[in-house]
Amino acid sequence: MRPDHAAARIGLGMMRIDSLDAGEIRELYRGTREAGVTLFDHADIYGGELHDCERRFGDALRLSPSEREEILIQSKCGIRKDAPGFDFSAEYIVRQVEGSLSALRTDHLDVLLLHRPDTLLESDEVAEAFDALESAGKVRAFGVSNHTVGQIELLRTSVRQPLLIDQVQFGLGHAALVAQGIAANMAGTPQSADRDGGLLDYARIQGITLQAWSPFQRGFFEGLIFDHPELGELQTALARLAERYGTTPTAIATAWITRHPARMQVILGTTRASRVAESVTGAGIVLSRAEWYGLFSSAGYEIP
Repeated sequence: MRPDHAAARIGLGMMRIDSLDAGEIRELYRGTREAGVTLFDHADIYGGELHDCERRFGDALRLSPSEREEILIQSKCGIRKDAPGFDFSAEYIVRQVEGSLSALRTDHLDVLLLHRPDTLLESDEVAEAFDALESAGKVRAFGVSNHTVGQIELLRTSVRQPLLIDQVQFGLGHAALVAQGIAANMAGTPQSADRDGGLLDYARIQGITLQAWSPFQRGFFEGLIFDHPELGELQTALARLAERYGTTPTAIATAWITRHPARMQVILGTTRASRVAESVTGAGIVLSRAEWYGLFSSAGYEIP
């Protein structure tokens, strides 16, 4: 499932469409498709109620069978909205997928991701759910989100389907995925802490596509990198490269992610089709090594 052209490197996350009316959702969808993007990322918990954003999407678009086959719908489950914690039991996974299909007005998900790790999981139960959903034609491919190497390997002891995706937070404002390896073996340097068991290299070895969520956020929802008061040096560097390439800082921030040879996908959280188009443009830009590392340093990360 490794993407091989600029628009395929971009997906649109549906987390914020509960702020839009049906007409605005249709306008966002049309603009996204016009930019060449076909991947739409959902989760059962997005919106005020369970399946809220999925239902808004399905009701607003009412896709014909032919148009449905032209796009990829990806959804996630595992985070409980009605109780603390997570649930990877077979019964819960199947029930949530059924709810997603009904809300989205579709008969299948192209991809199902397990949203956040459930430490109480029994891998045999996940395998049971995946087998049932695949055999019924309700899910075509599977993956995870926010999982470490060890957590993926544990699932693989029972799950027979390839885990093709791991969706993790990544971007210039949250670059631990690459920062640790760059500062590896540097005692006393916080950046050198291993938080994911070497996920970046593991994903490349295993052929897992990493999807970058909240690609323009500083930290865990601390604000956008484009106007964050502590990131003036990065904003200057983005503006300088945007002028050099005749584009926007959004495109350059996207290009920084897609330049990495792991061939990541960028999952946008925007409700503006214009930002989708900017990101597609950015995915087509190949930054030089000096430009890539320059942005990394400008974002406050250490280059030994």
